[in-house]
Amino acid sequence: MSAPRARAAATEPLRLGVVAGEHSGDQLGAALIAALRERVPNLSCFGVAGPKMIAAGCEAWWGAEELAVMGLTEVLWHLPRLLRLRAALIRRLRAARPHVFIGIDAPEFNLRLARALRGPGMRTVQYVSPQVWAWRQGRVRTIGAACDLVLCLLPFEAKFYAQHGVPAVFVGHPLADQIPLAVDREAARR
Repeated sequence: MSAPRARAAATEPLRLGVVAGEHSGDQLGAALIAALRERVPNLSCFGVAGPKMIAAGCEAWWGAEELAVMGLTEVLWHLPRLLRLRAALIRRLRAARPHVFIGIDAPEFNLRLARALRGPGMRTVQYVSPQVWAWRQGRVRTIGAACDLVLCLLPFEAKFYAQHGVPAVFVGHPLADQIPLAVDREAARR
């Protein structure tokens, strides 16, 4: 790489496309963005985000509430809108050309999106492993086809993925840092 190109690459912001589809994904996404900003100050982040991710500096193209549907009936009712949103996201993310796409939880939506985006110039990551180790283990092939990397909240998940040839890293759960290791009996009485 030439010296001018190396300097341009060093000053170019790392562009992340992200999609968080629920409150817990918004919390995890905000913590991830904050941690990444400590390492990469000129981070550019955009996509589907909730209020905490927006506060962490993510540009919300759509709000996370757009994906917050639960249960079969509600999903079916909103399916046409969700399919239009996914198509619009694919177009917009391809145009924005993020270096990495990170789907945060919401695997039914994000894995299909990741599979459509994955290719030269765009890496795909799933943050929060679907519980394939517990049920529907065949989905591990779908995840491997869609993602370059899975970020796991539980330590045994990374080992499970390694056994199936899918790159995965245990990153821990951000809420674990908030759980006290010793009980404050006085505070518990209040």
